[in-house]
Amino acid sequence: MKQIDIPRTDLSVSSVILGLMRIGKMSDAEIRDLVGAGLDAGINMVDHADIYGGMRHHCETRFGEALRLTQADRERMVIQTKAGIREKFFDFSEEHLLRSVEGSLKALRTDYLDVFLLHRPDALVEPEEVASAFDKLHAAGKVRHFGVSNQSPGQIELLKTAVRQPLVVNQVQLSITHAPLVAEGVALNMSGLDQSIGRTSGLLDWSRKEGMTLQAWSPFQKSFFDGPFVGDRESHPELNDALDEIASAHGVTPTGVAVAWITRHPARMQVVLGTTKPGRVRECVAGAGVDLSRQEWYRLFRAAGHILP
Repeated sequence: MKQIDIPRTDLSVSSVILGLMRIGKMSDAEIRDLVGAGLDAGINMVDHADIYGGMRHHCETRFGEALRLTQADRERMVIQTKAGIREKFFDFSEEHLLRSVEGSLKALRTDYLDVFLLHRPDALVEPEEVASAFDKLHAAGKVRHFGVSNQSPGQIELLKTAVRQPLVVNQVQLSITHAPLVAEGVALNMSGLDQSIGRTSGLLDWSRKEGMTLQAWSPFQKSFFDGPFVGDRESHPELNDALDEIASAHGVTPTGVAVAWITRHPARMQVVLGTTKPGRVRECVAGAGVDLSRQEWYRLFRAAGHILP
């Protein structure tokens, strides 16, 4: 398993993260099997959010109940969670952030979070309120490191006018087929080409310059929760041909190649899995160990419908 060091932290983490948004209806034994498969494969980081599971802190609670982490277990695991999404609105107020972290700590049965992220941008954000919440959480030892999710360089810079802790992570959507983060830069300044429209404010290059680690969520989705592209030959026949051939060449599965396409990028991004199947976890970890050639990476890029001008 590839490991990366998150800049401005003491964290050395796996390039694949086990996302746990779908464990709400799983049994304790199934959750232990899933997390155990990840740990055995070299994954040392798990991702939560207070809204996962349909009820506030539900998936976090199921994780805490099923794992009941010992001190030794906790020390070898990097736990990340998110807050800010409420019922039909977003909320980065100090009161909500503090209350949410307390709820997460209780649900997860831990004394601290390794990473705490602001979950999607709040249009009504007051950076000073976020800063006050972060200061209190950090001083109390309840959160070690902070970051954001789905935010632009401008939104992050606004937070930094007040927030004193480094913002070290940004979790964003990325897959071979949903890749404006990468594709818009390749087609820069091409008049009349949809791919050249700026949708990310140069987030990828800015993040590399700033030393901010990007985490890719929905790495197998065609676009926004409209199904996986792996195996969908009706919508993506050329891409699946390429996935199959490259997978065969490297001794992994097409799903593994989809992970490798992200981990191959020199930005050293992490891939957030959403699977509940231990076998799929192992496939993805195997893929993360594949170092695609430039030709293979660009073949997948083109087969997904992106243009090389």
